[in-house]
Amino acid sequence: MAGHTTELDAKALWGGKESPFQTSYGKLMMWFFLVSDALTFGGLLIAYGFTRHDAQDAWPIGEETFNSLPFLGHGYPLIYVALMTFILIVSSVTMVLAVEAGHRMDRKGVTKWMIATIIGGFFFLGSQAWEWSHFIHGSEFGKIELADGSQAIVKGHFGEIKSFTVVQAGKHHKKGDVVKEELMHTFQHAAEKGHLFAQKDKLDDAVILLEDGSVAKINKEKDHEMKLIIKKDGSKNKIGDAPIEGDKAAKLYYESLYSGEADRVIYGANLKQNEYGPQQYGQFFFFITGFHGFHVFSGVMINILICIGVLAGTYHKRGHYEMVEKTGLYWHFVDLVWVFVFTFFYLV
Repeated sequence: MAGHTTELDAKALWGGKESPFQTSYGKLMMWFFLVSDALTFGGLLIAYGFTRHDAQDAWPIGEETFNSLPFLGHGYPLIYVALMTFILIVSSVTMVLAVEAGHRMDRKGVTKWMIATIIGGFFFLGSQAWEWSHFIHGSEFGKIELADGSQAIVKGHFGEIKSFTVVQAGKHHKKGDVVKEELMHTFQHAAEKGHLFAQKDKLDDAVILLEDGSVAKINKEKDHEMKLIIKKDGSKNKIGDAPIEGDKAAKLYYESLYSGEADRVIYGANLKQNEYGPQQYGQFFFFITGFHGFHVFSGVMINILICIGVLAGTYHKRGHYEMVEKTGLYWHFVDLVWVFVFTFFYLV
């Protein structure tokens, strides 16, 4: 084997005319960038881990939070996130095939596989936008503050709101009017303001104060399989207690929701409040997944520009497709980072 090895003297190695590792300047700089970016993501995930450790059982788990599918509703824990992850990994495979085609100077092959990679990137970005929207708007139940001061997230099947029947006229609605538009939005908005009322022994006979000052009876189907999971200690209910289920869960939930007090329920998440758990959970989720999403968006834009160059024959004229290989390094990095983000946020 020694006869096939080329030895370079120090002047050739370090004279500045060529890389000591036979790597182009562009690829070397890409590796420097990726290492620095990896340190940034590593710091964010370490900070997330420390914060979660301090919160202990109050921190939500992935299958409690991400359990919906587009058009199908709730009850599918982590299915859509797994699909997003699978598509992103497949896009990494198509990028490998594009680079391999470039080594063979197969222009059509590079074009085909780069377009497939771009489509996969757009699917992931669209899926993440849907996930953010769902995360921000929250569930139908929200997070409720119970009578003892504890806070609980709620699982189950929310009974459909059929209509509101006006029993006391307001500025726009007359007695007897039936409201059938934007029912869920109106119901949740009233719940946050404390505009839902019912007698404690008549929770099925609740009324809502509408924006025009009219009062309407809530015509709503019964909930099913309701479960309260305590996320903040109260005088009676503590974090780590067994979930409260069935009729008892419904009684505790609606006693608080129909108490007429504002701010007893939180729907969805933003940087100030969070239905799913501690406030820091939402902050980390938006920042880390948003930071990664920005990387994916940048990667898709770069891939489009490189693909245009491929179609124009720019790299074929140069005699190599190194630009495809460099953008491939970035795309593989984005995929690898998502594996860690997916593990930290959704699996652990």
